[in-house]
Amino acid sequence: MNTHRNRWNQRYAEKELVWSAEPNRFLEREVTGLEQGTALDLACGEGRNAIWLAEQGWEVTGVDFSDVGIEKGRAIAKRRNVDLEWVVADATEYEPRQTFDLVTILYLHTGAEERERWMSHARSAVSPGGLILYIGHDRSNIEHGVGGPQHPELLPTPEDLVNMLPGFEIERAEVIERHVEGEPGHGAQGNGIALDALVRARKPDRSRRG
Repeated sequence: MNTHRNRWNQRYAEKELVWSAEPNRFLEREVTGLEQGTALDLACGEGRNAIWLAEQGWEVTGVDFSDVGIEKGRAIAKRRNVDLEWVVADATEYEPRQTFDLVTILYLHTGAEERERWMSHARSAVSPGGLILYIGHDRSNIEHGVGGPQHPELLPTPEDLVNMLPGFEIERAEVIERHVEGEPGHGAQGNGIALDALVRARKPDRSRRG
């Protein structure tokens, strides 16, 4: 894992921004209109989505194992005059001491064993009545899309993710098309259509039931 962390630290250090400064378009779509509360962004990278959430009025904690990425996020947030809590931690090991109204996991691609660990932490981090939102490259993207990891074991399908959310109310679970035109971080494969898995699920609030 240290090798993986070092690789990301190097990648984040090589250029001003690896990814766009704008939020993920599907995160924006899914979150717009929700009542603001507390939010946890797991594997937040350079913080673009965490910062956007904070700008919308969320009380945000951004977590990533790259201290370089976290420092960049902290600097960007300061320039944009928003306050967040930043935590340098591996998503497979991070166990928050509080729960959140929204837990987001965007483009965190790991093997199945690690995925079980960070998803377990993510499930536990959702407050009753709160949402968990996963967006990442779908397995079908290897053959039919552009960019992303090329190892099937790193890419869960919506069905895989639903099976990891027992007891949650599944509000959306689908493969979505993302038009990629020169987006940062995609290198030579910067044009075409990427296929992403999106799962949005709500933890039931049993205290509200009669």
